[in-house]
Amino acid sequence: MREFVAKKIQTVPPSGIRRFFDIAATMDDVISLGIGEPDFATPPAIVQAGITSLNAGETHYTSNSGISELRVALSEHLEKLYGVRYDPETELLITVGVSEALYLALAATVEHGDEVVVAEPCFVSYNPEVIFAGGLPVNVDTRAENDFQLLGSQVEAVITEKTKSILLGYPNNPTGAVMSHERLTEIAQLADKHDLLVISDEIYDRLVYGMEHTCFASLPGMQERTILLGGFSKAYAMTGWRIGYAAAPAEILGAMRKVHQYTIMSAPTIAQYAALEALKHGEEAVQAMRARYDRRRRLIVDGLNDIGLTCFEPKGAFYAFPSIVATGMTDEEFSERLIMEEKVACVPGSAFGTCGAGHVRCSYATAYDQIEQALERMARFAHRHG
Repeated sequence: MREFVAKKIQTVPPSGIRRFFDIAATMDDVISLGIGEPDFATPPAIVQAGITSLNAGETHYTSNSGISELRVALSEHLEKLYGVRYDPETELLITVGVSEALYLALAATVEHGDEVVVAEPCFVSYNPEVIFAGGLPVNVDTRAENDFQLLGSQVEAVITEKTKSILLGYPNNPTGAVMSHERLTEIAQLADKHDLLVISDEIYDRLVYGMEHTCFASLPGMQERTILLGGFSKAYAMTGWRIGYAAAPAEILGAMRKVHQYTIMSAPTIAQYAALEALKHGEEAVQAMRARYDRRRRLIVDGLNDIGLTCFEPKGAFYAFPSIVATGMTDEEFSERLIMEEKVACVPGSAFGTCGAGHVRCSYATAYDQIEQALERMARFAHRHG
């Protein structure tokens, strides 16, 4: 028989994250610093809103775009936070998590052979999704000396006549980096100069510490050339609800909705009602969870630096990205030996791009006392290996 699997799928390796999760699942007493999701349960009022919707018989398809009340609330939410106003009818789409929103953004805008600039280290799905859409990811390395921020000069150096868009993921997974207003302005000026689209994944926008998050679409002239991606998974501890959104100019959003219509129909109804409750009454819970993340952030960053695993200060999300170069091991070797010898799970930095090599991702979305124990185990490990 001939080969039926598309070559563009064959060229993409499996996720580099999963192997260490699979190892951890076979062991007892593992402290996981690998999982990129909140350890908090969804706030009770949000859960109850989902239950209430079920009891009220809200178990049918919604509009392709999502329930109207949710889109109106989301429009008001974005305007209140960032001063950007989106028409609930034509410029907002409720999706199955931000993962679907990213797929839609690329599927609706990338032609075969288009180049998409992607800053690394980045979330593991960015490059594969560009390839699945028929595009070519053009990776730009970010570095600790620049706090893992993307520089305008780096982007300009790789722009060609085939460049279609820039894919941003800030606050960043895996580094915890946050782009300053000044750095984002550099990117905005390039997008305008070269007539580029910007896809801005801002799923961690509410988890920023000690500074303000700048919504890319809020920069002068950028709303008309930005696809803003966001969701409820991280800030509201709703990962399993699979609910996100995309905001974009009407023509682009319409193309995304068309792909959504033919592949998904509509996001889960129960999750949409839960998300509506989150927007209406979830702010207190967001602030409480963010304060606890911040406390853990300071613990893990100080602890890693004390051990000798140099770690820049992450300003967003819930990840630390320490260098493990001092151990003399590769990030793969470090991660595998750490879990086998001390039962602490983290993720090799190279899983997020080649420039992530020499680092590991440590999630502090786990209990404070568990982080303390993990640091004790990592200190033993580091001491034992010089």
